[in-house]
Amino acid sequence: MGLALYQVDAFTDQLFAGNPAAVCFLSASRDKGWMQMVAREMNLSETAFLNPENDGWRLRWFTPAVEVALCGHATLASAHVLWETGQLTPAATARFYTESGLLTAERNGPMIELNFPAKIAFATEAPAGLAEALGVKPLTVCRSAFDFLVEVDSETTLRAMKPDFHRLGELPVRGVIVTSRSDQPEFDFVSRFFAPASGVNEDPVTGSAHCTLGPFWQQRLNKSDFRAYQASARGGVVTVRVVGDRVFLGGNAVTVLRGELL
Repeated sequence: MGLALYQVDAFTDQLFAGNPAAVCFLSASRDKGWMQMVAREMNLSETAFLNPENDGWRLRWFTPAVEVALCGHATLASAHVLWETGQLTPAATARFYTESGLLTAERNGPMIELNFPAKIAFATEAPAGLAEALGVKPLTVCRSAFDFLVEVDSETTLRAMKPDFHRLGELPVRGVIVTSRSDQPEFDFVSRFFAPASGVNEDPVTGSAHCTLGPFWQQRLNKSDFRAYQASARGGVVTVRVVGDRVFLGGNAVTVLRGELL
């Protein structure tokens, strides 16, 4: 028998939008090299691998190039498949054991809400070449455990960016988050996320980046609940709720493909 494999568009309620993730179910843990080859074959920004553990699932995430320590959209996709396939009852909590600790997901009406750790970004000096690689003049530069966070002056500036991915890939971080206030009244802030060093030039919708964006905008806007838009070519909507050292990320998901990995 093959392994159940799904492709899910996360942080969207429409097909072919949001961020696609592959979700692969295992009966037991597999070799890291094998998982990396599967992720390379899927060629999506993330492939999630789940196998049963305790009262939940062991969850690991791979880009086509590397394993990552935290991923929002592939976790959302995994929870969506667990409910859609009846492996979880509608009222049950999805529990994932990961490199970033225990992560949970719950259904909240038509949406799924993830309970993730906050990743605070602290002000720092911009590294040499960052502004030139992005092609913008930063208002603020911060750094979290994973990424640089760059604030720019407007959504117009953010959407018009055409970064030099080769130069960005030389920075010693997972990726670069770029953000601004939103020009649209239905959103509080917008962002884009570039991670060429991790094998993804621009990620369509990055849940884990919002673990940094939520606390960042909490300080600036003096509020804790946000509706955010990631302004990639595909685009996606993320609700963000900051509670202490946790960030709750909400979004929809849609299954695109169901298959079997031989």
